[in-house]
Amino acid sequence: MNTGIVGACVLALALAGCSDRAQVVVYKQGQYQGKPDGKPWDNDAFSGDRTEWEATVRARNQNQNEYRRING
Repeated sequence: MNTGIVGACVLALALAGCSDRAQVVVYKQGQYQGKPDGKPWDNDAFSGDRTEWEATVRARNQNQNEYRRING
């Protein structure tokens, strides 16, 4: 009796593995379907101020500069 239950479980698992569906993206010619990209400074932190964003990026890069960090 246990052999029948084990066999049924194995058969169920084998059939479950065969039910993989194809995952194909349907493209529409001439239409972009993704999220539109914005400018990196167009967010709540910078409110569209490009110069403030550039200054913040420059400061972050300087904090990662090993020569500047060691020499103060």
